[in-house]
Amino acid sequence: MKYVKEGVKNTPESPEVPAGGAAVPENKPGQMFKSCWSCRVISGGGLVLSGAYVFNAARKMMRHGGPTSMGTVAQITFAAGLAAWGLVILADPVGKAQRKT
Repeated sequence: MKYVKEGVKNTPESPEVPAGGAAVPENKPGQMFKSCWSCRVISGGGLVLSGAYVFNAARKMMRHGGPTSMGTVAQITFAAGLAAWGLVILADPVGKAQRKT
């Protein structure tokens, strides 16, 4: 379906233009975590702690004598994924590698 441009309204075919006409600097999506150390610590630490919580819940079920089911294995795998994601955010490996010339 194609839209017809009407006056000054924005349509799917035309990009939005700032009202003042001045150029607005665009924020890069990956730049937010690079410049904000406290944001990375809070989000990365939260993910690591949530992974520890999920792992502890699965471990508590096994400690009480419950069978090791596929659900428990899935919980442990999910917990490892959350913790790894948190560590990646904390370590910020993107951009630290240097090219060999």
